[in-house]
Amino acid sequence: MTAAAPAPAGDLPTTRAHPTGVRATARLRATHNGRTTTLPLLHSDGPFHLRRLRPRGERARVCVLGAMSAPLGGDRLALDVTAEARTRLEVTTSAATIALRGPTTDPATYDVRLTVGEHASLHWLPQPLISARGSTLHQTYRVELAATSRLLLREEQLLGRTAEPSGHLSTRLTVRRDGRPVLDQHTVYGAPAPAWDGPSVLGGHRATGQLLLVDPEPVPLPEPVLLGDPERGQCVLAPLADGTALLATAVAPTPTLLRDLLDTALAHASDAAASPVGTGSASTGPV
Repeated sequence: MTAAAPAPAGDLPTTRAHPTGVRATARLRATHNGRTTTLPLLHSDGPFHLRRLRPRGERARVCVLGAMSAPLGGDRLALDVTAEARTRLEVTTSAATIALRGPTTDPATYDVRLTVGEHASLHWLPQPLISARGSTLHQTYRVELAATSRLLLREEQLLGRTAEPSGHLSTRLTVRRDGRPVLDQHTVYGAPAPAWDGPSVLGGHRATGQLLLVDPEPVPLPEPVLLGDPERGQCVLAPLADGTALLATAVAPTPTLLRDLLDTALAHASDAAASPVGTGSASTGPV
């Protein structure tokens, strides 16, 4: 038996640096073909797998499935959703998104870009985001609305899993309508942010979220409304300065109670829109 000759130096395996995270961008585009909303573009990438759901009336529906654990430290993830003119679109997720500590100490980023065209309607209704212990996530929402578009956006965060402290979560929501700002909000939770769980912010609760309604007509709610109670969570439903938007902000001890508060706020907005004394149209509620 002859001994194998040593491999040339150029053929020796090289040591590769540990990956610093996943880079992925998923894209979804809805168009109107003259009869109904169609989905000509569903581009899945990385942890995002986009799947069509059964339509609900005229509204096309898409679910974002998680194909892997994400976001982890170092991940750079983006989701780009466009609802073109006259479309009706709803986007949801199959399960909660869990931000976890990854192989690197770099923060993960998750950028969501929502664009809604003229006379179009978008419902953005994902499951909660869970900020697990040791994770660092920077999440951004950038929403561009046409003058006649409608938006229903819900976002929920659970700060830590059962019996664990929260990770570090930074989230920013920017909404522009016809090029003008409607809302620009930045919140930070988890150490080292100061007083994030104190009485002036969460008051000891671990679930927080908000519901944003934007409609072409003036909102039918002239003054803020307080819903809930201190023990089971509270929610403030208030008109924004833009005059065509309502924002519900809620805190609660559990995700279930948080969802109940946001559903109650949506029902309250719908009732106000349907009231004879309201100044807006009934579409302000469920858009």
